[in-house]
Amino acid sequence: METNWSKVKTVIKQCMSLQSYRMWIEPLDFVRNDSHQFVLSTPNLYSKKRILSNYKDVIETELKNTIGRTCKMKIDVAASKPVSEAAFKAETQRPLPFDDKKFHLYGGRQLQRNFTFDQFVVGDNNDFAYSAALALASSKTNHQNALFLLSDIGLGKSHLSQAIGHHILAKYPDERVFYITVEDFTNEMVFAFKNGAIDRFKQKYRNNCDVLLLEDLHYLSGKERTQIELALTLDTLFEANKKIIFSSCHLPSDIPKLSNKLKSRLTSGLISTIEPPNFRTRVRILNKKSQLNGYKIPPDIMRYLASELITDIRQLESGLAGVASKSLLLGKPIDFPLAESVVNTIADKRKTITLDAIKKMVCKKYNISKTEIESKSRKRSVVRPRQIAIYLARNYTDATLQVIGRSFNRYHATALHSIGAIEKGLKTNRPLREQIKYLQQKLDTGKF
Repeated sequence: METNWSKVKTVIKQCMSLQSYRMWIEPLDFVRNDSHQFVLSTPNLYSKKRILSNYKDVIETELKNTIGRTCKMKIDVAASKPVSEAAFKAETQRPLPFDDKKFHLYGGRQLQRNFTFDQFVVGDNNDFAYSAALALASSKTNHQNALFLLSDIGLGKSHLSQAIGHHILAKYPDERVFYITVEDFTNEMVFAFKNGAIDRFKQKYRNNCDVLLLEDLHYLSGKERTQIELALTLDTLFEANKKIIFSSCHLPSDIPKLSNKLKSRLTSGLISTIEPPNFRTRVRILNKKSQLNGYKIPPDIMRYLASELITDIRQLESGLAGVASKSLLLGKPIDFPLAESVVNTIADKRKTITLDAIKKMVCKKYNISKTEIESKSRKRSVVRPRQIAIYLARNYTDATLQVIGRSFNRYHATALHSIGAIEKGLKTNRPLREQIKYLQQKLDTGKF
């Protein structure tokens, strides 16, 4: 009967778009044939619902044509397979081979354990991105081997990207999956150049990587040497049919000072946008997070939080954790007054933390004027506070990079560079970490 299913898939493939086939039909596996019931399995419940809604009739028709009799289709959700010891070790991020132990300083980031497909809440805002990610992760030989996940901060692109890594490692433990940011790639490349190890660096990414998860592409802006090396690396991976997943807050065409060659590489795969979740999806996200954390939140409070906290998923999580923690600390039941106090705190923080408020706070801290921080001055005593202010503005306001740049009389690319400079400094510069921590505490507590 498995042979019959292969014949059915071959016929269906000719009747629908290749992308739809790869996303929905190709991952279906034959399980068994019970009298007049043909049983298939799919990786998850969402895929099952989508197939039953859109492809049930065409599958049953082709089953009848192939088998010669009427046969109803049934779809089971595949049970999670026990993870072997090898897969368990691999799940937390397998470093790629590199002779020099120093390079493990930049050997990639750990995949977060909870960033899996099972824990991703699918809604109208992200169903296509989820399906594309799952299809790419599930297929061993996928002709569409590149995916670009596009969304604003806090909407789930990192979750989906890492979910692909988890899924591949669980299904194919020997696959070499590497999860890094553009900043990681740049730092490692610079280290390799300085230490005469650039050939090993190239070997590592071009020949010893099966799946590359590359985050924060917008930080490629203006990094010419990184762009050249990355473009050559991507060429090699594409030619070898390796899987590559990109994620960014901006389309390649919107990233300033990005080479045309690299733009072409980054847009050669499928581009999928993740939008902010609607009310129903926000409720489901809250329910999912409550179950995972063991919170017991009344349904009406869930709906209230979902109606008030609409910016992104991180804000939802903050509100949920705030309600649960405040109830526990005060020994009070979770009711509307308590939930309202948490929501008002989050909302007030959003309203009062403005670009001007951040400028004023940073200027006071570093004893410079608002005119200086907005000027063209390149003095270090002005440049560093300006970079810090731009970094905080990006993390504490909803302003776009263009708006932030204009506010400081800077271009979009300069704002990106400032944010990248602070993020890089936070890894190695302890005094800078302390300064940022101090300013963040003032913003978090509203004492600015």
